[in-house]
Amino acid sequence: MVRSGSRGVSSVIATILLVAVVVVLAATVSVFVFGVADDVDEAAPTVAQSSGELVTQEGNDGGIVRLTHEGGDSLAVSNLEIVVDARKACGKTGRLVNLPAEGGDPRPTDEYVRGDDVFDNSYNSVGGPIGEAGGVWEVGGTSTFRLAKSECPLDRGDSITVHVVHTPTDSIVIEQTMTAR
Repeated sequence: MVRSGSRGVSSVIATILLVAVVVVLAATVSVFVFGVADDVDEAAPTVAQSSGELVTQEGNDGGIVRLTHEGGDSLAVSNLEIVVDARKACGKTGRLVNLPAEGGDPRPTDEYVRGDDVFDNSYNSVGGPIGEAGGVWEVGGTSTFRLAKSECPLDRGDSITVHVVHTPTDSIVIEQTMTAR
């Protein structure tokens, strides 16, 4: 014989067990979600607009590249690398790393150049924020560097593409294709 009072106890126990299962599941899911969220990298800075200029020089001097940051976030130069893709012009690609190139002198024997050394390695061949200690590339700022004529001869009409890479996120923040004039 079943008493009518014992039926209420099993429904209360079932409700308590159901709430306990939901709490345990919620705790497990939140630990997983918040643990994964801690591993998400910060977003790359945004450069809304940039401009570039590539000027060939006469004689033994190479081309001058000028990049102007015209709008967006400030860029900490220590978080940047500059990639020059000159494959269409001279078949080479080089990268300025470990910026800023203090003293403006990216010698290949130093730690500033990776890939093909298309850069002019003479004194003060890098200027603006990418050549200044503790450099911050602010809106309106122009960075310059020279390409070596002996390593990558450029004629009027030749094109290169310059990528400014934000290294913590491995994102391209500036991509500028320039034609030598």
